[in-house]
Amino acid sequence: MFKQLENIDSAFKYIRTYTIVMILGNLLFSCFCYYKSYDLAAKVQGKIYVLYGDKVIEAFSDDRKNYIPVEARAHVKEFHRLFFTLDPDERSIQENLTKAMYLADGSAKERYQSLKESGFYTNVISGNVSQRIEVDSVQIDFNQTPYYFKCYATIKIKRPTSITTRSLITEGYLQDAQSTDNNSHGFLILHWSILQNNDLNIINR
Repeated sequence: MFKQLENIDSAFKYIRTYTIVMILGNLLFSCFCYYKSYDLAAKVQGKIYVLYGDKVIEAFSDDRKNYIPVEARAHVKEFHRLFFTLDPDERSIQENLTKAMYLADGSAKERYQSLKESGFYTNVISGNVSQRIEVDSVQIDFNQTPYYFKCYATIKIKRPTSITTRSLITEGYLQDAQSTDNNSHGFLILHWSILQNNDLNIINR
């Protein structure tokens, strides 16, 4: 009888141990499955699938903050390209300047109005002048907001009788803005001003 009781007690301990091990095993397995599911969900959220014709192309999303320096410099370059690229065509000039005004505040419009009132654009058209800008570098301080920037560029002005190369330095601030069709980089230039716009050389044609 005592032997039977000992066997029952041993069997009970064995079953209890086995049950505890199974519960702990299931708990660990559940935690592992939860972790992997969460990790997979996080990875999937960072992926975008684009349908191109009959093909599915995988793309990846990322935080905008990782691209702020690139986007900021591109915004400054685009504004200067639009503002300073001129051809002896009133419609072309107006189209470029209209696009440029979406990228900056009233300081750019004031500069445009000043040039317009002085007859600058009329002289470009009547004198058959073509102007192009090459942005050499854009320095931006990202330690403060809005971001202070300084732009260094070279302007080439082609007239029927000469080619003039000018050195251009401008400054201003960049403020975060909503990205739109007219402002794809999502910035707005504030307090824009020209620090230097001097002739470097003139070549007669």
